[in-house]
Amino acid sequence: MESRVVLITGASSGIGEATAIRLAAAGFTVYGAARRADRLEALEGVIPLVMDVTVEEQVVAGVRRVISERGRIDVLINNAGYAQYGPVEEVPIEAARRQFEVNLFGLARLTQLVIPHMRTNGGGTIVNISSMGGRIYTPLGAWYHATKHALEGWSDCLRVELAPQGIDVVIVEPGSIATEFSEVLDSHITEGDGPYRELTQKVGRTMNDPQFRSKSSPPSVIADTILAALTASKPKSRYMAGYLAKPMWLLRRFGGDGLYDRAVAQIVK
Repeated sequence: MESRVVLITGASSGIGEATAIRLAAAGFTVYGAARRADRLEALEGVIPLVMDVTVEEQVVAGVRRVISERGRIDVLINNAGYAQYGPVEEVPIEAARRQFEVNLFGLARLTQLVIPHMRTNGGGTIVNISSMGGRIYTPLGAWYHATKHALEGWSDCLRVELAPQGIDVVIVEPGSIATEFSEVLDSHITEGDGPYRELTQKVGRTMNDPQFRSKSSPPSVIADTILAALTASKPKSRYMAGYLAKPMWLLRRFGGDGLYDRAVAQIVK
């Protein structure tokens, strides 16, 4: 039986890199897409594909290449993304728009291009990498959480629309994962001298706390979760995995906003 063809974005590091390698080792034909071509060359068993999900020409060309070489795309894993943190009042709207372009609109455009090929081939699986942040919230993370909350709703609608066509839509919600994400997040924190200075410093200390980072789950946890979803006879609509993911969600769900707000205030201090 011919191996299933996977296209995964954000494959140059972290969850994307671990997943691309894991799936390739499991016998999938994997196209790993990312902006950084040099990082892709080192992925064993993964076919490199240069793609910025916000550049239409690259997205179109990437899908065409996979279809030209393999004739189909069985699995699309939308993993590319980053976090823009900062006070709502102070984050430039241009930066907020960029957050949505990468985390939602770029992902959506790629998905639009892949769906017709999956339908022609009688089915497929779309995996959208959300976050526990798609169901909870943290100080200074309004724009990031907005994209992930939007992705959750968007994916739910997509799942219902595509079910009759034999296409599964799966949401994966990672918790705290030990990747470059924290470093990238640090570079996107908007910090000023205004009324949010103290809060920004507190959030920064929490994110960079060595003890907190040491407890974060390795990217392999999410890679294994994605593999489980792709090999299940009937995948679940959502998979939550990684450090703090389930505890934080349960606290929000059963404790209510008041208790959750107080808990976050204790963590960020």
